[in-house]
Amino acid sequence: MDDASIARALHVFGVVLWIGGVGFVTTVLLPAVGRMKDPVERIAFFEKIEGRFAWQARGTTLLVGATGLYLVYAWDLWDRFTQPAYWWMHAMVFVWVVFSVMLFIAEPLFLHRLFLARATRKPTQTFRLIQIMHWVLLTISLVTVLGATMGSHGG
Repeated sequence: MDDASIARALHVFGVVLWIGGVGFVTTVLLPAVGRMKDPVERIAFFEKIEGRFAWQARGTTLLVGATGLYLVYAWDLWDRFTQPAYWWMHAMVFVWVVFSVMLFIAEPLFLHRLFLARATRKPTQTFRLIQIMHWVLLTISLVTVLGATMGSHGG
């Protein structure tokens, strides 16, 4: 087994944990938390749980970025970024950049404090905004996963 095969396996492994986790948070955790009666308790519970998932998301995002870059380099796939047929390559980079900015820059620097401050004033609306943001991120992630799977297998 060569290095690129190991990198591809780690890349897929990272995507499964990362986007699978986003899917769980979006489709299972958020609806369950949304059924809690106290809006303030909703935000506090969600913060506690997602704070733990954030470390998994950061680690898998780093793994996916590193292995993706290695694969582009190892297989000399740079020209794919100039061809519209490989739109899914651009989508993978876009999703990775969006999540990386959220996880490593926006959330720790200002987003976490912004949401907590807003949640104190408008807990129900803030929770709804969190749900919408997660659905948007999950949707673009799943479209990208589908496109990348089809595109990398001749579809």
